[in-house]
Amino acid sequence: MTTHDVTLVVLDMAGTTVVDDGLVELAFAAAARSQGVETGSAEHAAMLAHVRATMGESKISVFRHLFGDEDRAQGANLVFEAAYEGLVDQGRCEALPGAAEAIAELRGQGRKVVLTTGFSRSTQDRILDALGWREVADLTLCPADAGRGRPYPDLALTALLRTGTDSVRQVAVAGDTGYDMLTGVRAGASVVAGVLTGAHDEARLRADGATHVLASVAELPGLLAAR
Repeated sequence: MTTHDVTLVVLDMAGTTVVDDGLVELAFAAAARSQGVETGSAEHAAMLAHVRATMGESKISVFRHLFGDEDRAQGANLVFEAAYEGLVDQGRCEALPGAAEAIAELRGQGRKVVLTTGFSRSTQDRILDALGWREVADLTLCPADAGRGRPYPDLALTALLRTGTDSVRQVAVAGDTGYDMLTGVRAGASVVAGVLTGAHDEARLRADGATHVLASVAELPGLLAAR
């Protein structure tokens, strides 16, 4: 099967189609402070290193790992969401150059496009509204819609099921993190494309299974159109 046979494209949001610009780290700092971890402390630095390494993972899963207690994890997650949504409301959210055009081109090629995130539905909807993207894709999914977030295959497989796609080999997954790549590989996608506009570098993307590494998502329609 060639890239031309791809009928479903599963795209990450922050770092892939949406500018991150450090918003995750700012919101994480607020969440950590709510649990008594001061910005600039050694404990904060260690936690931030884990956040960076696991970019793309469901945020509640990250907080469960960091705090080891469900109540603290839920509390941190609520503060994280409120802080991130506040930053979005301040106008700190914008599409990556060429992203909306790429999505339109992919759909114009006859492919279905699904936007996925590691954020909650509330945060995802806030981003979509800020960008005017409610109708930009065929479907949007968050971890709660799928069962588990990245690096598990659930988001990509839920996209396949919801869109009526016939085979995992007709799926392309694109994202900026190693966890996006693992999701694509584990879901059996024929194209697992890493983009260099977000959290992880080419070495990390390839180590986690990228079949292609692109400068940005703007290159994806051309890749899939090539025979």
